[in-house]
This record gives sequence, structure tokens and C-alpha cells, in this order.
Amino acid sequence: MALSRRRPRLGLALGSGSARGWAHIGVLQVLDEAGIRPDVVCGASIGALVGAAYAAGELERFSAWVQSLGMRQVWGFMDFNLSGGMLKGERLIAFWRRNFADFDIEASPMPFGAVATDLHSGAEVWLREGSIADAVRASIALPGLFTPVAQEGGRLLVDGGIVNPVPTSLARAMGADIVIGVDLNSDILHRHLQPLALAGEAAATLPAADATALASTRTGGDWMGRLKFWGHGTGSGAAAGAAQVAPLPSRPSVLDVVMTSVTIMQIRITRSRMAGDPPEVVIAPSLSHLGVLDFHRAPEAIEEGRRAAQAALAQLQRFTG
Repeated sequence: MALSRRRPRLGLALGSGSARGWAHIGVLQVLDEAGIRPDVVCGASIGALVGAAYAAGELERFSAWVQSLGMRQVWGFMDFNLSGGMLKGERLIAFWRRNFADFDIEASPMPFGAVATDLHSGAEVWLREGSIADAVRASIALPGLFTPVAQEGGRLLVDGGIVNPVPTSLARAMGADIVIGVDLNSDILHRHLQPLALAGEAAATLPAADATALASTRTGGDWMGRLKFWGHGTGSGAAAGAAQVAPLPSRPSVLDVVMTSVTIMQIRITRSRMAGDPPEVVIAPSLSHLGVLDFHRAPEAIEEGRRAAQAALAQLQRFTG
């Protein structure tokens, strides 16, 4: 008997990347404008947060909120903590519960899943039931920044990006035949590994995005900016550059080291997992000019997400008709 044809189920795997995750909003906007509606959505870390808003039908309102965030508002969510992580994360999730949908994941208008990591065993944990706000809180618990989330039985959950930064496997487990993966970290190492001798010379001809990062470094406005241009030339060959690039701090802060180390680890894991189970389509915004804590720069991230999604539309339409 001949197999009957059916419409393939489309899954969306939204990757981790802290503040760079606002680019997911731009990606989702372009997909909606093109009439491409996923059947399932899942995410790791910030991808889980944006994915939850999308699954709940709250993307437009959520987008307006994140674009209203300034440094003052971002600091207002920081409930500092002395153990387990710098932040408790309770203010952020309480705000989510008050202003956006919190419901059982099983009742989600669109099938939704989030990835977390078991801190004791290192196992990947798929959150497919219970409170969507609780699932998001567990998935965003970046080690060193947010405290782990305790579950019944003594299990502690941390950021899902530690084990599965672009959760293609979860999207397939949720029934997706075709997966769109959104990778937020693909260009990070390329920018950090700029040859040291060229750092000063390149300052005068930097792209606008990198010029912004360098300016932030000089003023201290970018939390991670001091790492963007950590190398500067010495000797006569770098004299012109040295006049343009202010001396950099000799050592990054503890937070800088932890955040950048986690990002590098996630890049390596993403490459490995995508090699074994690649999404049919990868959307990779260029976001290395944004620091992991630049939540106040949402318009830049959203616009880059839109650009990357528009560039991928031709490939997407091969699968979606």
C-alpha cells in the first residue's frame, strides 16, 4: 500500500545566548510575516523565555516590553544573592507571572518545551509539564549568575544551554519533522580571535556594531566590552592603533571570565551536537557585538534577528512550500 503524503511538522529550536536572545523576537516576527507558523517550539535558556512568550501568543506585547528596557529597569530585576549565584531570579519570574501568561505547559496554545541541566548528574532535562514560568526559570539559571532551581526529590536544575544550546533533539522528540535552529553564538569566537597585532589598526575601520562595542569599552557601558578588544599591539607597528584604542584593563572581572567561558563552552557543544543531529535550517544572527548582559540593547538584537531570518527565507520556503 502506498504511503499517503502529509504536511511535515515544523519545529523551532531557540538557542541560548543571554541578552543576545532578544534576536529570537526578530526571527519570530519575520516567520510570522512570511506565513511560517511552527507546530512546536522549544528553547534553551533565553530561548525558553522568548519561546514561552511566543507559545502563549504574547510575542507582540513581550517585544514591546523588552524594547522598553533601559539599564535602570534591567538593574531593577537584579535581586542579589550571596550563595548559589549572583541573582535569585525571583523578581524576574514574579514580573513574568504578573504580566505574562503563566499556565501548565500541557495547556499551552502551542506545544512548548524547555531544556534544563541536572546540576548533580549533568543530565539533560526536558521540561514538558507543570508551570511554564517555573520551566523558564530553571532553563535560564546560568551558573554563577542565577541560583539553581530546586525540584522535589532534591534535584537542582541549571541553564539548559550547558548541555543542549540549540535543542534540535527536543524539537524532534516533540514530533517535528523539520527543525529550524536559531544559533545565537555562531560568530562569537571569530570576533574574539582577531589577531592581536591588528586590533589597533582595525579600530579606525570597524563596522558600526564593533565601533559601538569599542566605545562602550572605553566608557564602561558594556559589561562584557572589555573582552571584545583584549589585545592591543605593541611597538612601532601598532603606534597608530595605540593612539586610537585606550589602554585596556589588565585583567577581566570574575563575572566576565565566567560568562565568556560559558559562552565558549556552549559554542563548542553546539558545534558537536549540530554535527550529530543538524537542524534542516539554521538561522545564525551576528551578535558578537552584544555582551551577555546587554539586555537593554533589545532593538539592536531584534533587528539583527530579523536580518538573519530574512536571509534564510529562501531556504525555509523549500521546506514549507
